[in-house]
Amino acid sequence: MALGIFDMDDTLVDGDSANLWLHYLVERGLAPAEMLPREAELLQAYRDGRVDMHEYMRFALIPLRGLGLDTVQGWLAPFVEHIILPRIFPQALRQLEWHRARQDRLLVISATGEHLVSAIAHRLGVADSIGIQLATHDGCYSGDTHGVLSYREGKVTRLHQWLHDEGESLHDSYGYSDSLNDVPLLEAVAHRHAINPDATLRRIAGERGWQVLCWQHAAQQA
Repeated sequence: MALGIFDMDDTLVDGDSANLWLHYLVERGLAPAEMLPREAELLQAYRDGRVDMHEYMRFALIPLRGLGLDTVQGWLAPFVEHIILPRIFPQALRQLEWHRARQDRLLVISATGEHLVSAIAHRLGVADSIGIQLATHDGCYSGDTHGVLSYREGKVTRLHQWLHDEGESLHDSYGYSDSLNDVPLLEAVAHRHAINPDATLRRIAGERGWQVLCWQHAAQQA
């Protein structure tokens, strides 16, 4: 049994879940539309590998400040069902099933808030997930994060913490990601897969002999 370690956004999901979540909240009057232009700037900075993730998370969590965990969970269920599930790559589902057939353990790890990561992973039947930890006070979100952010090298730090806690190892492990931000993660695993990689990750994958996979929806392939 090995580990199958999947990034989430643009790897399992066709798109960025935090971006889709904000649009979902804005459309329902749960977040101000004025947030959208700044969020787009921060998302591009993330994709370019130059974002301040603490700044990004402080901004992204503005709509959740003071809200109860149960309230947000109630919003997440229909969001995942109606917005995220149609965006899951068919090839991603097949790869998850391939690992299950081997009796591998699956892990979704993402530089996205744990509220989103956990909800999406569980809907895909993946029990284990790592996301950016959100601070709470008296059962409500404070709008802050805590602990090591699961971003770039921090993603590897959080992974190693999880491995220690779970008694797992990276022996014969498989990793899947689309982003240059996850080069440290892919370097840590035994079998590396670049999924629809950005230009920088594609170049690195070519230089290092990592497998490059193109995951698309049927409509995109036509």
